[in-house]
Amino acid sequence: MSNPDSQTTDASELSPEQRLEPPNTRLINAGIATIHDMETLRACVAYENANQNRTHILRRLEWKAKELREDKE
Repeated sequence: MSNPDSQTTDASELSPEQRLEPPNTRLINAGIATIHDMETLRACVAYENANQNRTHILRRLEWKAKELREDKE
């Protein structure tokens, strides 16, 4: 199946912009849910701070960070 926008469909390869600025705002939750490592999470926090600085998105990223830390224990 081809992707007309030439964007990747593999969640591990999504950029912070793709995760946090999708055309459909309901996809932001999916973008955050598919973060599986702290490096990606930090990149998303940095992107959000530099661009939109939306408190509710930063809060969701904080919850995801707590989840990732718990999974490592």
